Parts: sequence; C-alpha cells; structure tokens
Amino acid sequence: MSANHYENFPVGSWALPRRLRRPVHAVYAFARHADDLADEGDAPAAERLAALNALKEELGRIGAGQEPQTALMRRLNNEAVAPFSLPLQPFHDLLSAFSQDVEKTRYQNFAELADYCRRSANPVGRIMLHLYGESDSRSIAQSDGICTALQLINFWQDVGIDWQKGRVYIPQDDMAKYKVSEEQIAAGRADFAFQRLMAYQCERAFKMLKAGSPLGNTLKGRIGLELRMIVVGGQMILQKLDAVRYDVFIERPVLERQDWWLIVKRAVMKK
Repeated sequence: MSANHYENFPVGSWALPRRLRRPVHAVYAFARHADDLADEGDAPAAERLAALNALKEELGRIGAGQEPQTALMRRLNNEAVAPFSLPLQPFHDLLSAFSQDVEKTRYQNFAELADYCRRSANPVGRIMLHLYGESDSRSIAQSDGICTALQLINFWQDVGIDWQKGRVYIPQDDMAKYKVSEEQIAAGRADFAFQRLMAYQCERAFKMLKAGSPLGNTLKGRIGLELRMIVVGGQMILQKLDAVRYDVFIERPVLERQDWWLIVKRAVMKK
C-alpha cells in the first residue's frame, strides 16, 4: 500500500478484519493529508515544508505523551498509535519522504529511488504488519519488497503526470543507458527506446512484487486476502502498461470496476 496515488489499491476495505479498519483509516488519513501537503495545490515550497514540519512536531507530542493539537493527529493517536502501541518511526519516515518530494525532483540511480521508496512506501506496510502483530524479519523484508514495487508501479503509470509537476522518477542513469531524454518525456513520445526503458523498470517492479508475494499466504485470514488482492492489483497494472506498450502519455492504465471481481478471484485462488 503506497502512500502515494491510492486509487489503484484497496485501503481499509471490506477484506480487512473489522478491528483493523479504524486504525487503518486513521493511518490513511494521516498519510493522505501529508502527501497532499507536499503534492497538491500551488503553495510555495517553504509553506509546504512548514506544514509537514508541523506534523512532525505533532508526532513529537505523541512521543512525549502529550495531547496532539490537531484533530487529525488526535485521531491517529487515539485510534491507531496508542491502542496498538505503534512505533512512530514509520510516520517520521513518511514525512521525510514527503518533504523530499518538495525539494528533490530527479534521481541519479535506482539506489536513490529505492531509498525514497524506503521512506515513502515501506513504512505503510510496516505499520500494517505491526497492527496485525507480525514483525519477524522475513515478513518485514517481504512487505518492504511489495511496498517498494507498488510505489514503482505508481511512478511508471504516472510518468506523464509527474512530468507536469516537474518530477522525473525514472533513474537518470537508466535514461542515459536507453537513450531517452527529458525532452522526449516532455513531448510524450513513447518510441521504441522509451518502451525498452519502461519494460526494464516494470520488470524490476514485477520481480520485487513476486518476491514479496508469499507474505500474502503467511498472513492468515482476511488481511492475507487483502494483501493478495493488492499484489494482484499491482500485477494487473503492469499487464496494462505492457498492453498499451508503455504509452502512458496517451492512456494512463488504472484498475477499472470490472477488474475487481477478477482481482478477488485471483486472490482467493492464490491461497
């Protein structure tokens, strides 16, 4: 479950155990609000960073046992952090990534991008594992792989949208390797070189998603079903990207209503 671009993946859906829905919704509200502070509207960078820093100060109050000042953070504390003794570091990591989004618009290599995903996406999976009570090292590693893969998939379907926001998440060294320029992205030209570049990026995301997918069977009950649905959803977006020959400038692949019955069917069969 990526912190960005939530529309492709279920968040706190019917598949989750009832006892986890309120805390998941509270975490979602925090992450969505912080993401919007960094990404939406036309506020200057200094104002965005100040708003994100205010959330960081609220986390500090929670950590010190003090009452948060905003309704959003009181909800997060009362419905998620306090009842489940959630660690605060994942929330700090999310804010770190969102602050980086305000200031950093290019990534030299995949290591830089993976470090961003470590803070923008992986914390959400770790929070979910903590809510469920699963914190062994293998589960955490598999969760990190799934979350990073989902974040990457979001990037690859949003190349055109992110360009309009002044951002390029495709690693610069990979662009040079496949001889794809930023001018080409600006022109929305999905030629053979761009297709090869995107196929390479999507193949990497697919492998990460597949490596983490056994976690969907490790987690029992409805949360395991939820995770298997998310993995299948990510795989379907990759298939849709391939089907349009990675021309995300003409058609941005998304999950449609008719896709969801197939997602549920495949998730059940994967058990």
